[in-house]
Amino acid sequence: MAKRPSTRDAERTEPHIQDLPLVALRETVIFPEMIVPLQVGRDKSVAALNAAVEAGSPIALVTQRQADQEDITDASELYTVGTIAKIAQVVQLQDGTVRAIVQGQGRIRLDGFSRVDPYLRARVEELHDTTPPNVEIQALMRSVQAQVEQYVQAGAPVPPEAAVAAKNISEPGLLADMTAYSPDMTTEQRQELLETVDIAERLKLVSSFLAHQIEILELKGRIQSEVKSEMDKTQREYILREQLKAIQRELGEDDPQQAEVNELRDKVESAGMPEEIKARALKEVDRMSRIPSASPEVGVIRTYVDWLAGLPWNTSTDDLLDIKEAARILEEDHYGLDKIKERILEYLAVRSLADTIRSPILALIGPPGVGKTSLGKSVARAMGRKFVRMSLGGIHDEAEIRGHRRTYIGALPGRIIQNIKTAGTNNPVFMLDEIDKIGMDFRGDPSSALLEVLDPEQNNTFQDNYLEVPFDLSKVMFIATGNLMDPIPAALRDRMEVVQLPGYTQREKIEIGKRFLVPKQMTNHGLRPKHIEITEEAMVELVLSYTHEAGVRNLEREIANVMRKVARTVAEGRKRRTVVDKKKLVEYLGPPRFEYGELEAEDQTGAATGLGVTEVGGDIVAVEVTKMEGKEDFILTGQLGEVMRESARAGLSWTRAHASELGISREVFEKNTLHIHVPAGAIPKDGPSAGVTMATAIVSALTGIPVRKDVAMTGEITLRGRVLPIGGLKSKILAAHLSGARTVILPRKNEKDLREIPDEIRKSIKLVLADSMDQVLEAALRRRPKALAAPASSTPNSGGERGSSRSLPRPTFPPDQPAVVV
Repeated sequence: MAKRPSTRDAERTEPHIQDLPLVALRETVIFPEMIVPLQVGRDKSVAALNAAVEAGSPIALVTQRQADQEDITDASELYTVGTIAKIAQVVQLQDGTVRAIVQGQGRIRLDGFSRVDPYLRARVEELHDTTPPNVEIQALMRSVQAQVEQYVQAGAPVPPEAAVAAKNISEPGLLADMTAYSPDMTTEQRQELLETVDIAERLKLVSSFLAHQIEILELKGRIQSEVKSEMDKTQREYILREQLKAIQRELGEDDPQQAEVNELRDKVESAGMPEEIKARALKEVDRMSRIPSASPEVGVIRTYVDWLAGLPWNTSTDDLLDIKEAARILEEDHYGLDKIKERILEYLAVRSLADTIRSPILALIGPPGVGKTSLGKSVARAMGRKFVRMSLGGIHDEAEIRGHRRTYIGALPGRIIQNIKTAGTNNPVFMLDEIDKIGMDFRGDPSSALLEVLDPEQNNTFQDNYLEVPFDLSKVMFIATGNLMDPIPAALRDRMEVVQLPGYTQREKIEIGKRFLVPKQMTNHGLRPKHIEITEEAMVELVLSYTHEAGVRNLEREIANVMRKVARTVAEGRKRRTVVDKKKLVEYLGPPRFEYGELEAEDQTGAATGLGVTEVGGDIVAVEVTKMEGKEDFILTGQLGEVMRESARAGLSWTRAHASELGISREVFEKNTLHIHVPAGAIPKDGPSAGVTMATAIVSALTGIPVRKDVAMTGEITLRGRVLPIGGLKSKILAAHLSGARTVILPRKNEKDLREIPDEIRKSIKLVLADSMDQVLEAALRRRPKALAAPASSTPNSGGERGSSRSLPRPTFPPDQPAVVV
């Protein structure tokens, strides 16, 4: 009898090469002894399957490396190890595909293609397990069997019978291959397992895979257990909480809502409210305690009571009554503005003597940039009070002041109450900025709502629509700011103490620039005195030639512009200090932009210089009159308003009534037309204060006597030649000073306002106080006009004055008082 060859003898035999049809698999790995149904659809795969069935031969099944590759043409596109399988059944489907059931028989190594068309045919070599059974193999088998059982118990996505089947397998290679059934194993892991011929290594791979999967499943189970436990705990807490509520109700103890009610009640008790308001708040708290906690009304009541409890009903800051210290602080923060500083110090002085004095309600009216808003902060610092600011510019809704009623969703108190709560005291300095820019539309009139706020007789019981209880605003020091008085309603204006801030003089601007603006901008730009010096002449040039304003806002911008230029040179490595003079200003800022109010270069006939007030301060206004042939009365141009037109007509009427006294024949008016023009025609102009200027220009044009080039004037004229007082005197004299005028003619009744003019300006300008046109002409014209020869009998004129043979008669009002030179 022939001896059966051993395993080692089989390993020493020559490799057996077969030529078999081949089917390339996508993301599928077939193992020996595995029975798998295959859905074959590619033409080459169907042809290879049919060829194997016809020849009755097995078929080679090899997984392709790229699953999305459609056509296989080279052996390198497949893995090198596959499976030889027996075809158990083939079914042709209607869609042209083939369903086959195959059973793996053994491992094969791909040795290349023998053909690629019409189907793949390959040379393959069978592979055999290389490790004989030994103690290590048995130990690995038992370990894997135990891991499979643990894997199944941990909730693996495999049938429970898999653990029993694993225990019954005695072949180590088959046991290792069985784990490929696990859905958790990837295609790459299955292919690695298929390519491992050594049984011991294969079992180790399987053991490592199972250990990792068991760890994942245990962690997953632990997480699910914790989630379930948390859910159970939440449900348990909910049940216990409901039971606790029921027990507390039985025992009469507090629930969480009752605890919140008690907290609100404590807030109300400690807020220091007046008794009637406290009773109102406690009533709301009691109502809240009777409402279910899920009701939206609970949130509304809670917010309302929080607002009531959060207001500073009796919280005040103590005023600093040291007058000298307050004066020092005001002087430290602002240069000039003596009138408002004096008013604040007066209030502090009275406050130190009488505790019951009401806080003043001030209105600071002046052009932009004079320091109105910053002055409010300085006042608060000087008095030791909190400062809050509310901008009124563009407000159209009355509810912004008074708040909304609580019937509206999301209702809140008005901004007055909101800012009081923000301040935390009931006596802050409250700035109402831009009060002249309040709007009005269908939502109400905010300026009317401010009447109660700014009325000292009413604001001690100010009632917000949201709070619906009175709040005392009488301790609040309100400071309103604005640029113009006219847009402010008369009723609101009557409730405030108006302080005019007309603007700064040239000297004041220079001092402000040196004391405040230059150091501030040096700090902002990281510069020190060793880097830059701005000379006195450069500061004067900045004020006169590069800014045209009553305040210093643009001056600060130009100084910042200079600082940026110097900062760049320092950053580029310049070590020497930069001295900014007039020449450097032109280099940094360009040529001068303004020629501030230049007067005429020489005396002019028919041209006079008046004074006016704009939003940015005072300015000079030129009036030109020319005589031409024609029968029209006169022509007015230059965008003049109705009041200014009437002033021109009044000046002309006075001139015609006094024609003989001024040396003007009546035929001049009958045969000539006067054209009165005010330059800068794009700018609207109005007001009565140009009356004397127009009359002087008319007289000069008709008599041919020039007007002095260095004279500026202002005043309203009447038909009888009286000069009436005007407003904005300080701004006008400042403008005359900046323009270089040496003489300014003013109404005598404005003498009381001269105390506001700085001494430095009064010393440099001759101020002529006049109450009649005769005095104006005497000071303004180069020479006195000669009267015409008087008729035999004097004829009364329309103004009620008598003709006279004197060259310039005495004025009618007052008869014996000459012009006063100050």
